[in-house]
Amino acid sequence: MGVLIDASVLIEHERERLDLEHHLEQRAEEEFFLSVVTASELLHGVHRATDSAVRARRSAWVEAILERFPLLPIDVQIARAHSQLWADLASRGQMIGPNYLWLAASCVAHGLVMVTANEREFRRVPGLEVEAWSART
Repeated sequence: MGVLIDASVLIEHERERLDLEHHLEQRAEEEFFLSVVTASELLHGVHRATDSAVRARRSAWVEAILERFPLLPIDVQIARAHSQLWADLASRGQMIGPNYLWLAASCVAHGLVMVTANEREFRRVPGLEVEAWSART
């Protein structure tokens, strides 16, 4: 099974509150992916930096992450899963944030485990395998 890494995990790693290498080694036999949604979230952090030195450092870090992990694009298979999850969650009054919904749909469509440091919203998605990565695990 493959693993989709949420931006929260990468941000915790950047802030030196999570040992990403340790977690990756624990699942060394599996493939790791990022969604293009996560790429956008990370790049958004670069653009929000008001200090040029911080922006440069963040940009270099994000580019290294984007080179390291294959990116999953949004395709029609993910769009189908997204629309179904959206309808199901809305009908139950259990909606999650729009980016979380795209990430969950990517996992459902491709049979991936969602790894996150912020599992609260992902746990609302029926059938989604969620694994919390933190400094403690």
